[in-house]
Amino acid sequence: MNAHAHRPEAAIEDTAGAWLKILAKYRQPRLSRSAFELLVTAGPFVALWALTYVSLMQEFWPGLILVVPAAGFLLRLFMIQHDCGHGSFFARRRLDTWIGRTLGVLTLTPYDYWRRAHSLHHASAGNLDERGIGDITTLTVEEYQTRSWSGRLAYRLYRHPLVMFGIGPAWLFLFKQRLPFGMMRSGAMPWVSTMSTNLAVAALAASMIWAIGFVPFILIHLPVVLLAGAAGVWLFYVQHQFEETHWSKTEEWQFPQAALHGASHYDLPVVLRWLSGNIGVHHIHHLSSRIPYYRLPEVLREHPELARIGRITLWQSLGCVRLALWDERIGKLVSFREAASANIVQQPSGDFKTASQEIINPRIEH
Repeated sequence: MNAHAHRPEAAIEDTAGAWLKILAKYRQPRLSRSAFELLVTAGPFVALWALTYVSLMQEFWPGLILVVPAAGFLLRLFMIQHDCGHGSFFARRRLDTWIGRTLGVLTLTPYDYWRRAHSLHHASAGNLDERGIGDITTLTVEEYQTRSWSGRLAYRLYRHPLVMFGIGPAWLFLFKQRLPFGMMRSGAMPWVSTMSTNLAVAALAASMIWAIGFVPFILIHLPVVLLAGAAGVWLFYVQHQFEETHWSKTEEWQFPQAALHGASHYDLPVVLRWLSGNIGVHHIHHLSSRIPYYRLPEVLREHPELARIGRITLWQSLGCVRLALWDERIGKLVSFREAASANIVQQPSGDFKTASQEIINPRIEH
């Protein structure tokens, strides 16, 4: 056991940078294991899709429930694509790239375009001055208060669960990712990635429609994509939008601390953990993104103190939906109601204070 393993949690958090060296030994993938993970994910996905089609043709309508586990396996394929994007699945650049591109056709995600945006997210997560790239838009309390009435309404609608986890995933996977938004003027790569993926998606869809018909294809694949997309957005949301997350200005921002404290440990039941490719161990993933997802549980077993940092259970995660604003005064995410009940008033200097802050202005550091 590493010498760091029995230190008090507070001491460990103060030396977040030291974990970069400790975690380095987990970065090497096992090629046979990676191949096995791909096989046991792609195979069941195809089988479930086929069984759903057979049920539909036999008018066995209860069989349509198979779109739910099929969506789970599509989500897991995205997690493999995600690891390919970090170069951690096979750790062979060409192989990871082409597997990622192929899976991107199934997940409706232009691989190279997404990989660049996602790398920017990893490089700036938790930095208040670098928001807006590959993350969920999050305003501070002050920014929200200074918006116009229509601006506050738009942000409230954006953060509404129906939009965030219903309309949002459909917009993202079916429409937004068809063009390289945010990288329109970033050279040829984003355009080549999105357009080639669009062509491949169209060719695959046309082949499937020719083989089984338009209606069966839509009745099966559309729910699978939307369910998988909603689950993916939910996971990404919970991994960064929890009360004790970390945000700081550029001058205070440091990668190890932001990674370890700005991402959660979403401690899911074993089946959901498997289907989500252990992405819930997100703080470790952000700290060392080259660790293959199937080795993340190994990290927690050998360093159990890491499991306590940012831990959120499935039940606790439901409460994260209400969190919408970053309160810089206390260093926490708060709800609209909490921000309003704090009786925040704008002082002539432009600072935001509560009545209690007139006496004392505590600052919770992470």
